[in-house]
Amino acid sequence: MDARTAHALGVALGEWAVGTTPAKDGGEPEVVIGMDTRQSGPWLAEQVAGGLAHSGVKARFAGVITTPGIAYLTRTGAFVAGVMISASHNPYQDNGLKVISHSGYKLADDVELQLESLMEAWLATGAAAVPKQLSADAELDNLYTDYLAGTVSGQFPMKLVIDCANGAATEVAPRLFERLGCEVDWIGCTPNGCNINLNSGSLYLDNLRKRVLETGADFGIAFDGDADRALFVAGNGQIIDGDAVLFLAGTHMKKAGKLSGDVVVATVMSNLGLQKALNAHGIEMLRTPVGDKYVLEEMLKRGAALGGEQSGHVIFLQHATTGDGLLTAIQVLKIVRDAGATLAWLVSEIKNYPQKLVNIRVKTRRPMADLASVQSEIKAAEQEFNGSGRVVVRFSGTEPLARVMIEAKTDEAVTKWTTRIADAIRAELGSAD
Repeated sequence: MDARTAHALGVALGEWAVGTTPAKDGGEPEVVIGMDTRQSGPWLAEQVAGGLAHSGVKARFAGVITTPGIAYLTRTGAFVAGVMISASHNPYQDNGLKVISHSGYKLADDVELQLESLMEAWLATGAAAVPKQLSADAELDNLYTDYLAGTVSGQFPMKLVIDCANGAATEVAPRLFERLGCEVDWIGCTPNGCNINLNSGSLYLDNLRKRVLETGADFGIAFDGDADRALFVAGNGQIIDGDAVLFLAGTHMKKAGKLSGDVVVATVMSNLGLQKALNAHGIEMLRTPVGDKYVLEEMLKRGAALGGEQSGHVIFLQHATTGDGLLTAIQVLKIVRDAGATLAWLVSEIKNYPQKLVNIRVKTRRPMADLASVQSEIKAAEQEFNGSGRVVVRFSGTEPLARVMIEAKTDEAVTKWTTRIADAIRAELGSAD
């Protein structure tokens, strides 16, 4: 990721916008740009804006905002597209450029290929990457906050601890929860460009759990770097993951007659305990490969209103086109307030199978199907489980990691098979740890 690449994306997106979307009232087409708190965000934003200007497209800058915030602004405003500059839950050294269409969804594959071709063409010219200075438009941020607050009604006089991961939520969350009437103890709200996700947020719940127990809070909420996911800590210290949120929201929506088809979409990573708990309420659970893209595709295919991942990426399709950690948090707030019960009690029906996820940092990648010893271990585990457990082995989409998830009736079986399969992967691909 360098200046010319970011500029090339702006040029390509601008050329595509001019060629496919007529400008209104003779003006320039507009693209909205947002970023999280990484130190590389501002110069990347200015390079994207410079590329857009080169192609005759105007950029409006939302400043620090969440990824779902950019998706909302793109689909509700007069924008041909949106660009979010973020690497989500990754460390600050990483960054990325995510393009969102006016529909609020990710770009279609054919459009992405077209943009790649246009980028290559501009890069081949050897032209200089000229940035365009930007200043944040506070109106855009306020529009998103108003939208979130409007998805619920009334006040929420609850005591919370909220961890913003020193990321994108640090700008929006304080204003939002103040409007909702919550008493909040804030952590992870002092970004310095280098501390996003550092020992904080949804990937690191120890500090949040400790503070919830120390303060006697009703519960805690943790966002990731771009705030498209949220995890929770109940007042008793119990971790409430995305599976538990899907159960909580799914059963609540069914009672309210808002769960289309009595279906919830999850991924292969969701625990068997969730599936059994939902089934007990007459709710079918569908599984997809890991990734919000696949969850959303299945939701649209089945007309489902709710879907998500164990990681806390939950999609409420009635309100949004993507997972939104802030939206998830206030929907959970509403359910807990209206039920008059604790968060831990409301999810107590879920009896999770022992589950373990092991990440192996690998030196190289080859298709999992080509790794004979790994496939042999997977087959042996599945034969031993005989339907009473699950094996999921895959590569990370954002890091050089192989992930091994085992679910079984006993902790001993989980440990045995995660160790054996992980060792086989290290032997085949080499370990970079």
